[in-house]
Amino acid sequence: MAEFDLNKIKKVHFIGIGGIGISAIARMMLKRRKAVSGSDRSASIITDELKRLGARIFIGQKASQVPKDADLVIYTIAIPEKNPELARAKELGVPVLTYPQALGAISRDHFTIAVSGTHGKTTTTAMIGGIFKDAKKDPTVIVGSLIGKAKSNLIAGRSKYFIAEACEYRRSFLNLEPRIIVITNIDNDHLDYYKNIKEIQKAFSEFVSKLGKDDYLVTDAKNPNVLPVVRKARCRVIDFKKESVKGLRLVIPGKHNVSNAQAALAVSKIAGIPRSTALKSLASFKGTWRRFEFKGKTKSGALVYDDYGHHPTEIKATLSAAREFMEKIKNGPEKLVVVFQPHLYSRTKFLFKDFSNSFSQADEVIIVPIYAAREADDGTVSSATLAEAIRKKGVKAKAASSFKEAERMLVDFSGKEFLILTMGAGEAYKIGEAVIES
Repeated sequence: MAEFDLNKIKKVHFIGIGGIGISAIARMMLKRRKAVSGSDRSASIITDELKRLGARIFIGQKASQVPKDADLVIYTIAIPEKNPELARAKELGVPVLTYPQALGAISRDHFTIAVSGTHGKTTTTAMIGGIFKDAKKDPTVIVGSLIGKAKSNLIAGRSKYFIAEACEYRRSFLNLEPRIIVITNIDNDHLDYYKNIKEIQKAFSEFVSKLGKDDYLVTDAKNPNVLPVVRKARCRVIDFKKESVKGLRLVIPGKHNVSNAQAALAVSKIAGIPRSTALKSLASFKGTWRRFEFKGKTKSGALVYDDYGHHPTEIKATLSAAREFMEKIKNGPEKLVVVFQPHLYSRTKFLFKDFSNSFSQADEVIIVPIYAAREADDGTVSSATLAEAIRKKGVKAKAASSFKEAERMLVDFSGKEFLILTMGAGEAYKIGEAVIES
């Protein structure tokens, strides 16, 4: 990809503008007073907010929606090559960038802190961004969730610092030009692209090889899955697990969030931010959208939370955090009910055994139909087969044929003795919202 100066463009069109990452760049372009248009397959709170900010939004994708005078088209890598808008942009001779390439273009002009890892990168990115903002470092932050009162995935700063969530899927993070890389952890994921853990580790090694001898890798250096990457690193390696937790107070529960905070503290130390400032910022951090997010109460008093977790490791960590949270509430919920929407047939199939072992801390589990996204159903795995596997592990589990059926099942768990937790990368959160409203 040739270098592209985002400062020179006046009109940009986004394909898949409702995506949690790509929409942040759309926000950035709007703040820079660029003319922004974009399309997505369905409306959402993200597209509604972009429209309010001045973007021209199309629901559905047609070639005619690409402006003939566009200076640039940015598209999500989730769309197929035959997408009509992408084909039209190429036909018009408009320069096109993938979302990761656009991130790379921003990265080249900044001191980039790239936060990567299979789990925890969204929360860690938000924590680091919050610390830098509170320390008056005026950073630009792009995070894969919505943060703060403004519910935005962008902090638009003017300093040299660019803090970005760096995704390993299809080696997207190789587009970035980082000075500091955070690796929260490495685990089996995106197995529709990577063959095994060794291939994933190789991708992370390629990413870390972009760092020079005066740059930094911040990671859990003794983690067995991270160790092969650390051994090949030519940069300075900082083990965030050695970061003291003395004085650390978090609103959000879970040991995994303590680990995320340690990584954030390590990065703030490198940047010369006083520890007291970092600790104060972390103490006020209230989490991000869809990360153990409180949604409300049912009329009968059940607490309803939602979490984006869709990998076995994430499920275990979130359920553990939920139990920790429940124990701290006086006269609060005693039983944990989980509504889980598996994400992708391939992930469910490859990690089936791990998924079946992930719900031991739940009292009841409802599995709704698999969120297919870009995949076709080959008939080898389903919500019913996963529910059966979970039952064999001694946990009560049922499969729901639809969201509506899941809502009906939750009627039995609407009392104040229950905490209902919807989980998954798809749209399971809508079930919790419906139960609150009904």
